[in-house]
Amino acid sequence: MARDQYNIVPMTMAVIVHVLAFGGLFVAFDFARPDRPDMPLAIEATLVTEDALAPPPVVEEKAPEPEPEPEPVVDDDAEERARLEEEKRQADLRAEQERIRLQQEEDRQRREAEEADRKRREEEELEKRRAEAERKRQEELERQRAENERLRREAEQEAIRRRQQEEIEAEEQRLAAMQADDLARWIYAMNNQISRNFVPPASLPINLECVVDVRILPGGRVVSADVEVSRCNGDDAVRRAVEAAVIKASPLPEPDNPAIFQRDLRITFKPEQ
Repeated sequence: MARDQYNIVPMTMAVIVHVLAFGGLFVAFDFARPDRPDMPLAIEATLVTEDALAPPPVVEEKAPEPEPEPEPVVDDDAEERARLEEEKRQADLRAEQERIRLQQEEDRQRREAEEADRKRREEEELEKRRAEAERKRQEELERQRAENERLRREAEQEAIRRRQQEEIEAEEQRLAAMQADDLARWIYAMNNQISRNFVPPASLPINLECVVDVRILPGGRVVSADVEVSRCNGDDAVRRAVEAAVIKASPLPEPDNPAIFQRDLRITFKPEQ
């Protein structure tokens, strides 16, 4: 039981294993360097019996320290290639970033140009519609002015025409009145002259009235063929007496106003009683 308590056998085996491990490292190092002569390995050992061994002091076992990793062999060419590749990658990255930036800038400028062109077209269209509306407004104003001017001229012309017509009618009425008076005086004068040449027949009725159509030649001369009694309240003898009186009264007196002279007259003969 004492032998098992102190772990003598396991410790001995551990020592042998460590010695063999370190020996293997030396052998491997010697193979890596072929220029060194081979050295025989010698292990010295002393046989120790259990009775001769004193119980070792109890010590805390420490965990074996990890063996240091062998330093990597530095490859200058690989580092240079890695550095160049990293520089190329960084350059490619910067170039791609610059390309993306330029593309974004180009897209932004294109969008701004398209937006500016759209606004310009909208403003041009708006200005065109505004100009068209202004043109139509001016045309409507001009048409309205022309219409108003036409109506004004027509109203003025109508007023002038009415005024002239009124003046003409007034003058005609004045002339008609004057001519009526002149005509009445002329017919009265001719009727008196015919009455002076009338020889009443025995069958003369009271209030004789005969309508005589007479054609008067210049100077007041009357031709017998141009005298006709169209209506009379006397008999044939009275009619013949009236016709004879008209012919005997030739030449008949001329009017004071030459403007009222008429070649064909209808005279209402009423002899003085």
